[in-house]
Amino acid sequence: MNVKTLSPELRQKILRFQQDEATNAAIYARVANLLPDSGNREIMRRIAEDELKHAKRWEAVTGKALKPQAGKVALFVFLARFLGLTFAVKKLENGESDGQEGYRGVLADFPDVQAIIDEESAHEDALVAMIDEERLKYAGSVVLGLNDALVELTGALAGFTFAFQNARLIAMTGLITGVSAAFSMAASEYLSQRSEPESGVTPGKSALYTGIAYIITVILLVLPFFLTANYLLALGTTLIFVIMIILGFNYYLCTAKDLPFRRHFLEMFAVSMGVTLLSFGVGIAVKKFLGVEI
Repeated sequence: MNVKTLSPELRQKILRFQQDEATNAAIYARVANLLPDSGNREIMRRIAEDELKHAKRWEAVTGKALKPQAGKVALFVFLARFLGLTFAVKKLENGESDGQEGYRGVLADFPDVQAIIDEESAHEDALVAMIDEERLKYAGSVVLGLNDALVELTGALAGFTFAFQNARLIAMTGLITGVSAAFSMAASEYLSQRSEPESGVTPGKSALYTGIAYIITVILLVLPFFLTANYLLALGTTLIFVIMIILGFNYYLCTAKDLPFRRHFLEMFAVSMGVTLLSFGVGIAVKKFLGVEI
C-alpha cells in the first residue's frame, strides 16, 4: 500500500483502523494461549498474525506506529477466561464485521484494501467454526434454572412481603422456598434429560447447571431482605436485581448465540414482572381475607 497524502478526516479513519488491527492482533494472540485444543490455538494465532499484518499495512500509510490498547486487550482476555471463549469470540467477530464495513468506505481511496476485507471475512468463518463450548451446550439448563427462579421466587417474595411485612421472616421463608425449589428443579431436569438420551448433554451436568443457576439467583434475590429491616426497600432492591440479572444474562446469551436481544429481554422481563404483580395481589388478598397477622 503506497504512502499518499491524506486528508485529516481520512487520516483519522485510517488511524482508527490501524489501532483496531493492532489491538485485535494482541487480543487474538492472548486468547490463543487460553485454548486447550491445539488446532483452535493455531487458528487463533494465524488470525493474530493476519491482524498484525493489516496493522503494518496501515502503518505504511500513516507513517505512525501504534501500540495495542492494553485496557481493551485485558477486557477481552477477562471475558474469555471468566465468561467463556464463545462470548469473547462472538464479540471479536462483531468487531470483524464492523471493520469490514469501515474498510468498504475507503475502497475508493485504497482499492487494494479488498484483500483485507476478504481476510477479515475468512476470520469470521474460522472463528464461528471453532466454537464448541460446554457452557453454551448447557445454556438451556442455565436458562431453565435462572428463568424459573426469577419468575417463581420474585413472585413469592412479593407475596411474602405483603403477607408478612417482616424482612427477616420474608428472607427466611424465601430462602427455604428457593433452595427447596432449586433441588426440585435440578431433579426434574435430570429426569427430563435421562428421558432424552439423544440430546447430546449429560443428565448429571444438566441438573447441576440448572441447580447452580437457581441457587445463585435465589441468593441474590433474598439477600436484600437480610441486609435491611425495611421490607419495602428490600423488595425494591430485589426488583432492581431482577432487572440487572435479566439484562446481564440476556446480553450474554444473545451475544453468544446470535439471538435478538430486545425480544428476549422484554419477554423475560414481562413474564417476571407479570408474576410479581399477580403475587402482590395474592399477598394482599391472603392477608385481608384470612385475617392473619404476624
